[in-house]
Amino acid sequence: MSAAKIKKGDQVVVLAGRDKGKKGEVFHVSPKEGRALVRGVNVVRKHQRQSAQQEGGIISKEASIDLSNLALEDPKDGKPTRVGFKKLDDGRKVRFAKRSGEVIEDKSHG
Repeated sequence: MSAAKIKKGDQVVVLAGRDKGKKGEVFHVSPKEGRALVRGVNVVRKHQRQSAQQEGGIISKEASIDLSNLALEDPKDGKPTRVGFKKLDDGRKVRFAKRSGEVIEDKSHG
């Protein structure tokens, strides 16, 4: 099991596909499938049947996107960057942007 380069709460840039260049926040990651859901990216329109809990009609929702098509947004300049790992002096293992060397803080632990 390799450490997660992209986590929930990260700001990412889409590298490929019809949403190339778009930025968004990751709100769900499926490590087993190697896919993530990004807010406002890869939005699909789905026909939904009416049920007791949900209204029918055409709804828009995010479809998952492959992790290989996502890159972390560099905290310094907002451009896509690769991710590396390093150990800090206090023993914590952190992710850092290879582009600027900036440490990526974890906003959510989930």
